[in-house]
Amino acid sequence: MEIVEKRGNYFHILKYTGVFAGVQGVVVLVTVLRNMVVARLLGPQGMGLMSLFNSTIKLFSDSTSFGIPTSGVREVSEIYEQQDKLKLARTVTLIRAWSLFAGLIGMVTCVLLSPYLDRWTFDWGNHTLHFMLLSPVVFLIAIAGGETAILKGTRQLKKLAKVSVYHVLFGFLISVPIFYVWGEAGIVPSLVIMALLQLLLTIVFSYRLYPLTFRASGGFSLIREGISMVKLGVAFVLTGMIASGAEFVIRAYLNYNGSLDVVGLYNAGFMVTITYAGMVFTALETDYYPRLSAIKGIGEKLNTTVNQQIEVCLLTVSPLLVFFIIAMPMLLPLLYSGKFMPVVPMAQVTLLAMYVRAIKLPIAYLPLAKGDSWTYLALEGIYYVVFPVLVILFYNRWGLLGTGIAITTTAVLDFIMLTVVMRLKYGYVLSTAVIRYAFIQLPIGIVAYMLTFVDHRVIYWIGGAMLCVASLTISVVSLKMKSEE
Repeated sequence: MEIVEKRGNYFHILKYTGVFAGVQGVVVLVTVLRNMVVARLLGPQGMGLMSLFNSTIKLFSDSTSFGIPTSGVREVSEIYEQQDKLKLARTVTLIRAWSLFAGLIGMVTCVLLSPYLDRWTFDWGNHTLHFMLLSPVVFLIAIAGGETAILKGTRQLKKLAKVSVYHVLFGFLISVPIFYVWGEAGIVPSLVIMALLQLLLTIVFSYRLYPLTFRASGGFSLIREGISMVKLGVAFVLTGMIASGAEFVIRAYLNYNGSLDVVGLYNAGFMVTITYAGMVFTALETDYYPRLSAIKGIGEKLNTTVNQQIEVCLLTVSPLLVFFIIAMPMLLPLLYSGKFMPVVPMAQVTLLAMYVRAIKLPIAYLPLAKGDSWTYLALEGIYYVVFPVLVILFYNRWGLLGTGIAITTTAVLDFIMLTVVMRLKYGYVLSTAVIRYAFIQLPIGIVAYMLTFVDHRVIYWIGGAMLCVASLTISVVSLKMKSEE
């Protein structure tokens, strides 16, 4: 019975990892195509400017969201399981009211702080008006975040997948002509249109399920009822603020001490490694996190669930990482343009951090699954304090390559901290299988990275191909054995 259950768990993890990674793959494919075109139209400087605006928007959205996109999912999910339609309708109204409130606060705050944002972010020109014009984006993201929480809480995963695909597809069709006609002047309008598009696509599905209603009374009651949800989301808000603040500090520093070109190159390297190569991890939030949350207490079942997820993540992502490391000199010009070649060394060393990420990310969900949001906040807070410090220090010493070394170094330090804290708090221990796969796949990745210093093209590509085949073979055989054992 135990063997059947274990086999079923691996099938389940592989199935949902494949489904969500597949959807994310379509999203990434369209995003890559969009970035290829936009990078050629705007160049590194334009991409850097867009990155600065995006990081500012994210900072304000995370800081003023009250954590509703995260805590709202739990509120809706619990009531959805109870099949209480009246209470569910009330909760939907509650989330929408607080999302509206959060959006208004975020938009007004962005307008008021626009002069300071210009001063902190740029050392040339006056961009105050740009930040003021971007304030509606913060409002639109807040409303969309609430509606997304409703769809997640009611298990509308297919609808969420459609929203993601339609958003990048229509965004591509709309934004590219804007950049073609107006160049850098089209960045602010495109960001507003993309946020509006995201909201419209989301409410098309959420309003069909739960039509929008207006009530003349109950305002104070809504505020009072929402306090518990907001309290739950405070830790997530603070975590989001710290994370967004760290990214904002890094990009602002690179802009001040480098240039917009440097910011654009850093953002391209970050996107092609953390975002594109990390699409396998999408299943963690949509499938793994709810399964982990359903486990009561701590012990063997909790350990097994985490370790099985790590095994699948590590075995699935490892061949992809070897391929990215070897093919990066060829991929980056295709994904962006030849102007972005200086970021290749940074991207290659950053990919080593993804091995560590595959192991530590499932572990990082433990405090969230146990409702210990403040432990999660403390761990994430330490990470996002160390991260920008190392990026700045290493950039001053080794340039863009240093930022990649900093990302990988921070990932290793975070992994050590996580394993120690989770062992003490929840009794979590890495399984023998996880350690075995890590000691097999990670050396292959390190050898692939060492191969990047070889100048002989024939040796480079033949050696790289052999490493890709070796990593893929090990993963396929191991996953097949796990599914059949």
